[in-house]
Amino acid sequence: TFFVSPDYLSVGNDQDWARVSLTAKGAAKALSMLDCFAPTPRLVDLIYQQASSKLVPVPLYAHRDSTPVMWHHHLIIEGQRKQQKGLIAGIKKDIVFVNDKGDSVLANRVGIYGWHKPDARPIQPFYQGHVWWYADYSHGLRLVSRQLKVGRTWTTIEALLRDSTMRASLF
Repeated sequence: TFFVSPDYLSVGNDQDWARVSLTAKGAAKALSMLDCFAPTPRLVDLIYQQASSKLVPVPLYAHRDSTPVMWHHHLIIEGQRKQQKGLIAGIKKDIVFVNDKGDSVLANRVGIYGWHKPDARPIQPFYQGHVWWYADYSHGLRLVSRQLKVGRTWTTIEALLRDSTMRASLF
C-alpha cells in the first residue's frame, strides 16, 4: 500500500493557495525535505485508477512556463473540481521517478508522465526530453511517502527497490 498526497504540491494556506510547478531539481529538494519520493509511471496509473475526482486535462498553448499561465491553469482546475474532496487526478503531468535511487533527475533531464484523459489513457507518455531547469503549468509533483505497507508489514521504498521481485511492482 502506497500513501500519496491527495493533490499536487501547492503553496499557501486553506484560503489562498495554488498548485506550483517546479523544476526537477526543485522537486528533488522538496521530496528530500518532505521525506517523500515521486511516483513512477506505473504508480501514476494506479493513482488515477483509485482517484475519487478524475478531472479532464486542459491543455494551454501560449506562455506555458509563465507564472500567470500556471495561476490560470490552477483556476481552471479549481473550476472543474468544484470543491470535490479526496484523491484528485487527471490534471497534471507527474514529475516521475526514473531510477532506482528514487530520483526525478536522470542525465540532467526531468521525467514526466500522465495527464490522463477520461478513458484513462495518458496524454503524456513517459518523456525525458526537458532539461532539468524546465517547468511549465502542466507539470505537478505528487508526494509519495517513503514508508509503505506490503501486506501487514511496514517497509520503505529503499527496501522495496533492493528486492528485485518487489521492485518490478513499481515499474
